Amino acid sequence: MEVELFEYRLTAMEGAVARFVIECSSGTYIRSLAHEMGQQVGCGAHLTEICRTAVGEFPLQQALGLEELAAAARSNKFADCVIKLEHLLLNFPSVTVLPVVEKHVRHGSKFNIMLSQLQPGRSEVPPGATSQLDAGVPRAPRLRVLSQQQKLIAIAEAVVPRTYQPVVVFDPLP
Repeated sequence: MEVELFEYRLTAMEGAVARFVIECSSGTYIRSLAHEMGQQVGCGAHLTEICRTAVGEFPLQQALGLEELAAAARSNKFADCVIKLEHLLLNFPSVTVLPVVEKHVRHGSKFNIMLSQLQPGRSEVPPGATSQLDAGVPRAPRLRVLSQQQKLIAIAEAVVPRTYQPVVVFDPLP
């Protein structure tokens, strides 16, 4: 499996201990990378510590600890800790569909859009997020499908120009 390294920077060296910052595509095994680096140098290497600082658009600063989640649950504020579907994958373009099309989308059927319906995705990377949100094997363009109430109902993939097939459909929340 081929992986991409966007950044591989030595930040500190203390005796036999080296510290690195690595920004990489998903599927990269950092432990294997350290092992292979040690083999190349001829001295062996392993990790003693690893800290994932971001996964896609989600930086570590946005994470909550278990204690914070437990406290929120005790005070009936757990729902405030959950990211709403509508706030996810904002780098994907989106389309708002009419109720008749929404019904087809919810059943997993292909649907057509007009180019004038298409809204561009966010182009800037969120603070702390990795710079390559869509790294890896190129895929057909994906689209966020929103209901008239601006609720995320599906993620769809282009099958031909202006025709999309839902690849993930979300259940409506009560």
